[in-house]
Amino acid sequence: MPINAEYRGPSDLPEIIPVFPLPGALLLPRGQMPLNIFEQRYLAMVDDAFRDGHRLIGMIQPDVSHSPDEAHPKLFQVGCVGRITQLAESGDGRYILELTGIARFKVVEEQKVLTQYRQCKVDYFPYIDDFTARKGEEAVDREALLKALTEFLDANNLKVDWEGIEKAPNEALVNALAMMSPYGPPEKQAMLEAPDLKTRAEILIAVTEMDLAKKRTSSDTGLQ
Repeated sequence: MPINAEYRGPSDLPEIIPVFPLPGALLLPRGQMPLNIFEQRYLAMVDDAFRDGHRLIGMIQPDVSHSPDEAHPKLFQVGCVGRITQLAESGDGRYILELTGIARFKVVEEQKVLTQYRQCKVDYFPYIDDFTARKGEEAVDREALLKALTEFLDANNLKVDWEGIEKAPNEALVNALAMMSPYGPPEKQAMLEAPDLKTRAEILIAVTEMDLAKKRTSSDTGLQ
């Protein structure tokens, strides 16, 4: 999706950004994520993002398994910043918006702030390749990815728009499938932190194959 801002590198993004901790949510560069915003603190976050002019939100997963404080969980150290590219008001106090991923970041430190939402100082340089569209997509094993997708669809009686998939470049295909995948926070985090597109595709394929093997084992056990 084209956007009205150009981000050529880390210097085009602010060091301190608002973050939205959401388990199971995976945003990747140039991917689109729909969000339904209803909590007051996150409504304020969206308002402030527009007021400040940057329209940016950092999506990050809470590290629930290592968090003694459920009300203020620890955060994973890697997230992805996105720009609000669509916004609609629901009429009942909610915002329906879409984020377009820009680049991943590492958390340097969480800030002490007066806002109800959390803010972090972040570093984009470890993921500088994210600013180059379709970087490394030629190394993706597209055939293996589509094979895993086909087996997943068959096992779950699902259908997809194959014409759209066949036209999609490797980057768009890998990232869209990763973002839509039904796997848990650890798997989503592994795909987020993958060093390159090829590795992300390999993780997605491996996780899918393990999930299918597990389902086949459960099915066979049930038949005995």
